[in-house]
Amino acid sequence: MLTSLRQCVKRAGPSRAVQPSRVTLESNTSMSAASLLGSRAALSGASGATSTANARRHSFSAAARFTTRAAISQPPSGGEAEANTERAKVSMVSLGCPKNTVDGEVMLGDLFANGFDVIDEHEDADAIIVNTCGFVEDAKNESVDAILAAAAMKAEQAQDGKKKKIIVTGCLAQRYADDLADEMPEVDVVMGFENYKDLPNTLGEQLGVATGAVEDGAKRGRVRVGTASPPFRPEALRKRLTPQHYAYLRVAEGCDHKCTFCAIPGFRGKFRSKPWDPIVEEAKALADTGARELCLIAEDTNQWGMDLKASDGRGLAELLEALAEVDGVEWIRILYAYPSYFSEELIDAIADIPQVAKYIDIPLQHITNLSLLRMNRPPRAHTEDLLYKLRDRIPNLALRTTFISGFPGETQEEHDDLMRFTREFKFERLGAFAYSEEDGTPAAAYPDQVEQAVRDLRRDQLIAQQQQISEDFAQSRVGSEVDVIIDGFNPEFDAWTGRTSLEAPDIDPIVFVADPTGGQRALEMGQMRRCKIVGTSLFDLEAHLVD
Repeated sequence: MLTSLRQCVKRAGPSRAVQPSRVTLESNTSMSAASLLGSRAALSGASGATSTANARRHSFSAAARFTTRAAISQPPSGGEAEANTERAKVSMVSLGCPKNTVDGEVMLGDLFANGFDVIDEHEDADAIIVNTCGFVEDAKNESVDAILAAAAMKAEQAQDGKKKKIIVTGCLAQRYADDLADEMPEVDVVMGFENYKDLPNTLGEQLGVATGAVEDGAKRGRVRVGTASPPFRPEALRKRLTPQHYAYLRVAEGCDHKCTFCAIPGFRGKFRSKPWDPIVEEAKALADTGARELCLIAEDTNQWGMDLKASDGRGLAELLEALAEVDGVEWIRILYAYPSYFSEELIDAIADIPQVAKYIDIPLQHITNLSLLRMNRPPRAHTEDLLYKLRDRIPNLALRTTFISGFPGETQEEHDDLMRFTREFKFERLGAFAYSEEDGTPAAAYPDQVEQAVRDLRRDQLIAQQQQISEDFAQSRVGSEVDVIIDGFNPEFDAWTGRTSLEAPDIDPIVFVADPTGGQRALEMGQMRRCKIVGTSLFDLEAHLVD
């Protein structure tokens, strides 16, 4: 990372060198800069089968996600800053995974409640928060580019006397705080997870705005990074970055697994389940502000409650039952499951609870035993037994997974075995990404690194193969009637789009929805409509309203 960061800074040079990024950041204010500077789905191992479709409709979906943010119910205001007649303006560039999205939403909610206005237009903001991702090399570079774009805007506006501030948060800040501060003097504060609670006071300090008492023990200086395992904070009062009708609900944080390729435990901390009551209360609050779909997230979502067994005794199966009773919640989706921890009770809950989507996201990373051994992942027999059990026990299940191509030591035979397995098993959703060496991980020091060109080729082969599988799956659904949640209107295609319960937001195919009667039945974002699948467009679906 250090080499990459310095190369990015050197490549950018003075502010003029990053002018194209600055223009992108400021001139497309109907989109989030996070989307403009790169696809979150791609960074998280987006479905290989849907990568082309996501790219061709990317600008629309990004714009829809960003512009609907202001339509969400505002968090209650409070604090001494409420009396201020002039509210400072803050914008955010939010990169990375849904967990980072939740962090960003909570930060924006805190800021709004403490006297700041949250706006979309970066050039009009008094401060820009760049909420970074530090997962893989591409994500880190993308985060650096976003910081540079904000820095270029800051430098240009300084010539006109405006003193814009830049706050860097997120995983890159937690992981490389000192390097960011040293190499990017334009950044005013680098802030880690533990200090998010003090963000309003930090911004007030930077902008000369009174926000109330400073948190006891709050850090000072440009670098404000503490432990990677801070206690949970309330996450119900957010300013949402997602559309109103779906939300991410974090049920746990951190990871205790020791996958040899992954640096996440080092900067996201140890696994810890969020207690029961806050989760249920957050679900109710999200439903009250229009969320009909809750996507459960964690590093290992299905591990929820295992660290609380002695004090609580309940697991994810019981939590799903409780969430299904929340008024207004129609879909509950499990993302980021680990290929363990699927108890009989949990499988039954997924199969039997109507509100739980018959959709499970389980990143597997590989299937051959030698690769899994080098990765320190569960063995093939365990994984295959689980996959076939899930398909057998949960009718009409859609399984989503991701694989790493070109992991150190991966032979052509191992890659061929993975290709054969995925061809025969036919995952409904599959993503692939080329292996990336991560600082401090055992795999980065393995002697048998695969050439980058080979990694990329193998990834592309997995993606190409999966495209046909995904097209076949889409075709198999023609003629069926399904519920579709309407995500918005796509002006590029002059069509309304949505998803069935077998598609997760942002990363999976979409449904183009039309009214065969000539458009007399009005469609609105967030509606749940009954539709008949009448055709396909590659792996996307085409549907007609039936209600």
